[in-house]
Amino acid sequence: TMKSINKIFGVYLLIILFILLANTSFGQIVVTQFTADWNKQNEPEWFGKLKECELSKADIVEFPKLQKKHNIIIVPTIIIFKNGKEVKRFQADISFKMVATRKEVQSSISELIMDKF
Repeated sequence: TMKSINKIFGVYLLIILFILLANTSFGQIVVTQFTADWNKQNEPEWFGKLKECELSKADIVEFPKLQKKHNIIIVPTIIIFKNGKEVKRFQADISFKMVATRKEVQSSISELIMDKF
């Protein structure tokens, strides 16, 4: 019947709208790990498992301008950017090991997403 076709079409539209909104909000949050090849053993193994954001890595030896621009003084450093602006930073300790946990970083990402609503 026409009513059931309209309901199905409406549900599909809502799903498409939700996907578009979700992709828009996720796309504005970029999490970058600043690292150096000489310190690979201290990169957090969980970085690639972060969700609801775009991930990128930058080697400060290869890209010294990025190191200077973002004032990276120790590696690894993880920075969360929203709309291109830094909103949260997690840095390694004096032994060049990341102190922050995946849960802490993911929690910060989730807070940024929820701030939109």
